[in-house]
Amino acid sequence: MGTVVSTKRQNTVSIEREFMHYVKKYERYEKRTSTYHAHCPPCMNLTTGDTVRIAECRPLSKTVSFVTVEKV
Repeated sequence: MGTVVSTKRQNTVSIEREFMHYVKKYERYEKRTSTYHAHCPPCMNLTTGDTVRIAECRPLSKTVSFVTVEKV
C-alpha cells in the first residue's frame, strides 16, 4: 500500500511507500521511502493523496512494472 504522489502522466501514477529499516549499529529504526510508478486503469479515478494497493506485473514500459489494484 502506498500514497499517490503524482498523476501527471497518461495512465500512470507515482506512488510513495514508507517503511521502517533497522540499523544494527545504533539498534534503532529509521524511516525510509521508495517511489513506484504504476499503471492506472481508466476505470480508477485517482487523485494526489489517495491510498492505493498495487500489484507487480509484467513490464509495461521502462519504469512501470506495477498496476493499481484498488483504492483503499
